[in-house]
Amino acid sequence: MPQSSKGKVTGIAEVARPATLTHSLLRLIWHERAISRADIARQAGLSRSTVSEVVSELLETRLVREAGEGESSGGRRPIVLEFQDDACVILGVDMGATHVSVALTDLRGRVLEWEHGEFPVRADAPGTRALIAEFCERCLARWGGVRSRLVGIGVAVPCWVDPKHQERLSTHVLPAWDGRTGFEALRQQFGVPVHVDNDANLGALAERWWGAGRGQQDFTYIKVATGAGAGHMVGGRIARGAGGVAGEIGHLTIDLSGDPCDCGNRGCLQTFVGASALVRRARHLLPDYPDSVLHRGELTVGAIEDAALQDDPLAERVIRDAATYLGIAVANVLNLMNPGAVIIGGGIARMGERLLVPLRETVLRRTFVSSLATSEIVTSALGPRGIAIGAATLILDAALADPSLFPSVGPR
Repeated sequence: MPQSSKGKVTGIAEVARPATLTHSLLRLIWHERAISRADIARQAGLSRSTVSEVVSELLETRLVREAGEGESSGGRRPIVLEFQDDACVILGVDMGATHVSVALTDLRGRVLEWEHGEFPVRADAPGTRALIAEFCERCLARWGGVRSRLVGIGVAVPCWVDPKHQERLSTHVLPAWDGRTGFEALRQQFGVPVHVDNDANLGALAERWWGAGRGQQDFTYIKVATGAGAGHMVGGRIARGAGGVAGEIGHLTIDLSGDPCDCGNRGCLQTFVGASALVRRARHLLPDYPDSVLHRGELTVGAIEDAALQDDPLAERVIRDAATYLGIAVANVLNLMNPGAVIIGGGIARMGERLLVPLRETVLRRTFVSSLATSEIVTSALGPRGIAIGAATLILDAALADPSLFPSVGPR
């Protein structure tokens, strides 16, 4: 994974197939950012002649360049090889239930360009596809580089995805989409692969590579927005379940006699912490708080979050109540899976300690001490761009595993 692991890279053998060996060494150079041929040979357990042969091939791709002399430990100064983070770009799409966001990143997860807009995604499939393409075009145009340097497009969707059938979507979550992504036109328009995965899974992937999950092999990322979903990182890999449905934490039953959920059950987590649930709760409590700023303007989840950040008592109560119910779900995750961390993402994550304090208090009352002792509960380190960054990282991960996905890098 993305962490540097000097002296600990294993599994590369002289008998490895050339393509596999090239993949492994490219990934090693990416990890280390800058490394000499001698250090590659030492870490990978390869002869210097083999390393030199593979490195010659990598230099031709322009993903790697010779960056001058490094420090000498006695004898000639080694030539340092450097991975070129700006050699190519990737588009990451966050397709939420009510918005579309697109990030253009380099090969180190840095956002170069950004587009975001509210949109009725669930109800308008053709409009959403057109908006995604438009946002991708805008990002590439503002970046101004050669379009042939685009590696691919990753798309995060707000429903489960079967890895064997990425083109299929849930008709329940996205009723207007007829059970399919319809991204063939996107592939044709940009001439690159399009990979699709669940948004919470990609939030977990982004945190693992770039955020609060760095260095963690086992953690759970929970996204709270229109609904609630989770991505479980187990042994450094996303746990998907038999059909890609693992992580539907929003449909854990919290109260058997609770409000109806759109899944057909009652009292699911998302009926307590989802965007519409927070708005309903605030509207119900408004008469008890005549001085609340929420009496002014449209009552939305964004307005509630803004008011809570301004210490509005009603908004703080709504967030505190949501944190309590979310804490019940987190306690169940800790008791069941014992992750090293739980990372809260989505819009509600910007509440910070206003969310985390009551959440942690609830978890403390409902978990085995041993489960809680080994787990930290934090908010996302990547903010509202995290899911789109995760979608781009999906493409980066695939390309580092199979460098043939990288385009031939020409003039910049």
